[in-house]
Amino acid sequence: MSTSGDGVSTPKASNDKPTTITPLHTLTPSESIKRSLPPVLIDKAEVDPPYLDVLIAGGMGGTIADFLMHSVDTVKTRLQGQPSANPPKYNNMFHAYSTILREEGVSRGLYSGVAPAMTGSLPGTTLYFGTYEYTKRTLTAAGCPDTIAHLAGGSLGDFVASFIYVPSEVLKTRMQLQGRYNNPSFISGYNYKNTWHALQMIVKYDGVGALYQGYRATLMRDVPFSALQFAFYEKFKVEARRWEARPDGQMSMHIETACGAVAGGLAGFLTTPLDVMKTLLQTQVKKPSASIPSGSSPAVTGATHKYYVGIWDGLKWNLKHHGVIGGLFRGVGPRVFWTSLQSALMFVIYEQALHLQDNMRHFGHWPYGSS
Repeated sequence: MSTSGDGVSTPKASNDKPTTITPLHTLTPSESIKRSLPPVLIDKAEVDPPYLDVLIAGGMGGTIADFLMHSVDTVKTRLQGQPSANPPKYNNMFHAYSTILREEGVSRGLYSGVAPAMTGSLPGTTLYFGTYEYTKRTLTAAGCPDTIAHLAGGSLGDFVASFIYVPSEVLKTRMQLQGRYNNPSFISGYNYKNTWHALQMIVKYDGVGALYQGYRATLMRDVPFSALQFAFYEKFKVEARRWEARPDGQMSMHIETACGAVAGGLAGFLTTPLDVMKTLLQTQVKKPSASIPSGSSPAVTGATHKYYVGIWDGLKWNLKHHGVIGGLFRGVGPRVFWTSLQSALMFVIYEQALHLQDNMRHFGHWPYGSS
């Protein structure tokens, strides 16, 4: 700068070249800066999480969601498994919920069967997510279309996990239908003191194979449900990320919740007839014989039930005698409500658990490896 005679400063001529400013997006952050920022801010490319993270997040998401939504599942089971009567004991989802709560309470009513449910949920969902992720990555790497990979991954994941969760599903469903021991409020055909007593009675009088009663019906419900649920969710997730266009490439919490809820609700609605048959096959008492030992699983008697010899027999009989809504889509309200919320909770917890583990590993706080 130079000063003129009147005291005004004027720029001094210079032959220096103008300074070149490097765009911020081309700068490479130092290692210390990288370690101080969340990983998504450094590299927006989506990287498959380690399988250990998937197993932990999947087990957490599935188990917590199943526990929180167990009471709604109990209501659905009661609506589907209640004896044919006019008028029925439970008219709809809300009437069933309030009636069970008033007559039987929470722990022995709405949350009956929660012990076997959780026993099967943790290992089942852990194996389920692990198998799904492995199948999806393998097929995608082999050039398989994403939708096919998601459908196949969901189907195979459920099939592998079924060997664990089906026995717990049988115990859970019977305990839910029964309610508390010596329950005067609902006739189910069962009267177990607790989960251990139920397991002993089933094995003693019906055989070990009874723990897989309705296995084919369960697979026919859960395999297509899981395939559709994951295919819908993955598709919705891609579209949601494209629509939101967030700088970190992730979904916001409410969008993530909506994707999971819609995916679970659609899959639950489409598979409701198979869910009805699964419930009826798993809870029907053994075909009446000449003598039934005292203390066996059909401990109480009540209204006459149709004995189903298979899935198609049950579907045709219910369609003929109860129609589409009252037969095949019995309990569709609580089922869609349950699958929507359970799916939303499961996927949100799963995704958040993955993010948490990724951040902990990035900052060196996760004991199983580092980024």
